[in-house]
Amino acid sequence: MSCFRLPRGLCDSISSIIRQFWWGSKRGQRKPAWVSWKTMTQPKGMGGLGFKDFEIFNLAMLARQAWCLLQCPETLSARLLKSIYYPNTTNLHATLGSHPSQIWRAIMEGKDVLKHGIIKRIGNGVDTLIWEDNWLPRKEMMRPYGCRVQNSPTHVSQLIDATSATWNKQLLDEVFLPFDVQVIMSIPLCTMNTPDVWSWMFEKKGHFSVRSAYNMLVATR
Repeated sequence: MSCFRLPRGLCDSISSIIRQFWWGSKRGQRKPAWVSWKTMTQPKGMGGLGFKDFEIFNLAMLARQAWCLLQCPETLSARLLKSIYYPNTTNLHATLGSHPSQIWRAIMEGKDVLKHGIIKRIGNGVDTLIWEDNWLPRKEMMRPYGCRVQNSPTHVSQLIDATSATWNKQLLDEVFLPFDVQVIMSIPLCTMNTPDVWSWMFEKKGHFSVRSAYNMLVATR
């Protein structure tokens, strides 16, 4: 489950075995189903019983593989996959390709899950794309909604006054919509020249966990 996408039929069969154990017949009489299976698969903190939805759990585990590629690009497996599938870009912007392996197909599905919960923490802004990366700290839309000029800047570093390590308020007002400017100005900047880093927004320390990814998927299904 951590390396391959299981067929939906297999996940349904596993769930059926569990349901039969709890709701199956006893001495010819069916056991009562007191709550729905969807409720049973909700996390306990959300009012459920903590049973796993295997299809969603499978996706959460695959998202961990995509996170490892993002955080550890120097590993042998990451370098091998990059040389084959995305030599000129990052794994977040990689495509499926014409002849993908089963492992790469699974990682791509995990990447789609990962993109809903990752955000770039701004350092010097050099590695963050304004219109493609998630970097605005809000829930509904972590990229700017729109642009007010034709030739807009492409990297967050272009929005920062390097001499004072502050946002260029005049440029922000020219390029972005007012509510986007307000969010950008709320992002603190470091006086040191530190690189941008990816963070998982559903954990306080920013580290990805299968548990939080599973809870995110359950909450949005």
